[in-house]
Amino acid sequence: MKPTLSPEVFEQLSKLDTCLAADAIERFDVRLRNEGFSTLPGLHCQFPELPTMLGYAVTLRIRSENPPMEGGLYHYRMDWWEVLQNLPIPHVLVIQDADRHPGVGASLGSVGAAILQTLGCVGCISTGSVRDLPAIRRRNFPLFSASVSPSHAYVHIVDIGHPVEVAGLKISPGDLLMGDCHGIVRIPMGIAQELPRMSREIEAADRQILELCQSETFSRERLSELIQRARQ
Repeated sequence: MKPTLSPEVFEQLSKLDTCLAADAIERFDVRLRNEGFSTLPGLHCQFPELPTMLGYAVTLRIRSENPPMEGGLYHYRMDWWEVLQNLPIPHVLVIQDADRHPGVGASLGSVGAAILQTLGCVGCISTGSVRDLPAIRRRNFPLFSASVSPSHAYVHIVDIGHPVEVAGLKISPGDLLMGDCHGIVRIPMGIAQELPRMSREIEAADRQILELCQSETFSRERLSELIQRARQ
């Protein structure tokens, strides 16, 4: 099992937004600044007003475009629920739609969201489509998807517990993910416990700049000094 955070650090991280978390991560130079977050267009935060989502990834790959060779429906797989027992909580379900045309069928609806919450999930990310948005919103369940669809079509699971890719972000089971209206960020566990402290330092530096911009004693020289200090 991958390492997890203490409840105290997890709670502190959950109060950040993805922009501040991304800024804090950059200060540690543990990865390139164009990596570790969703970058490509097409992934939408369906409920941008909800608080920050934070949890450990559970991964699935699905298809929904084509019917089975025999019978009317694919077998409904529940074996992936067992995978949850071996991954830390809270979970974030990450679904990659592997069809040539992703999103024909909705990968999650209101009943699925209720089941996920019961199983310890605090949100879902899908490269395909979702449905029942008003009902899922009433559950305060963060939801990210590429599209919406009124039908499940022929949704079925084809892969459980392997790395997936969402909007340019590679995700493995157990990765710590943060999501809000700005997108998804993968939190490096090696520095995660340092991020709340670094975030406070960044906020303090930003506050100085904002206060200066509103001050009667504003000067370009002082602004340049504060910006240079903030970038160190």
